[in-house]
Amino acid sequence: MSDVTARRREGLARFWREYRAQRSGMYGAAILVVAVLAALLTPLLTDPSGLDVTRATGEKMAPPSLGFPLGTDESGRSILLMILWGSRVSLLIGFLSALLSMVIGTVVGITAGHFRGWPSAVLMRITDWFLVLPTLVLALVLAAILGGGTSTIVLAIGVTSWASTARLIRAQTLAVEARPYVERSRVLGGGHWHVMTRHVLPNVAPLVLANTTLTVAGAIVTESTLAFLGADAGQASWGSMLRGSYDWGAVTSGAWWYVLPPGLCIVAVVLAFTLCGRALEVVLNPRLRGVS
Repeated sequence: MSDVTARRREGLARFWREYRAQRSGMYGAAILVVAVLAALLTPLLTDPSGLDVTRATGEKMAPPSLGFPLGTDESGRSILLMILWGSRVSLLIGFLSALLSMVIGTVVGITAGHFRGWPSAVLMRITDWFLVLPTLVLALVLAAILGGGTSTIVLAIGVTSWASTARLIRAQTLAVEARPYVERSRVLGGGHWHVMTRHVLPNVAPLVLANTTLTVAGAIVTESTLAFLGADAGQASWGSMLRGSYDWGAVTSGAWWYVLPPGLCIVAVVLAFTLCGRALEVVLNPRLRGVS
């Protein structure tokens, strides 16, 4: 047991050492640490009653000041307070949607790669169908049918964004199952479950991790777009803030403090996840190290 623990620690240390060598990945990780800490500490440092339009104390559409560092919205609510609480909704939906997409894509990809013949053909036709359909349009339709709420938005994004993951995992599964030790496992009596969980899954896990990190970025963009189009989770999020600024003509009236903060937050977090995902791809895929 001690040898296994030592190997795991050595592997983690090597991973962290190689990841630190990716400067862009470290920049992305720093941004994510700040964003996640802000989301986690917001309930401890701020009062959510300020989000209630009936309890707003600021002047409507007021520019930044000492009392309201990022200005106020059309109801007199603090933009900074909305940004902080909105980070919780946007990040939560992004993480949960990517997790759901990862689970579906991994299960479908491994199953399609392991079982040949008609099971693989059926799963790949379903995957192709989801790849062809516009993800945003399908998510918008599902959100409209199922109604509002965080769980609905997570479900709508998760079930419409797994297809690309499934194709990647299937290709990797085919490569893994062609290796000699997998063939030996079958000859020695290893069943389908044993091969998929003991041999295939550990080998595709690095690809799943890197792809999931990139999926979070796409999920946040999709959630923001859905919120902007009116299919939000019923809570303050960065996308719903952009919708509010658009409805109240913040751009035409010059109220930049209502538009820029949520927009910059979306861009920064999406860029951070993308940088981390690309860095993970380089670290976990030896063939890319020379390219970076």
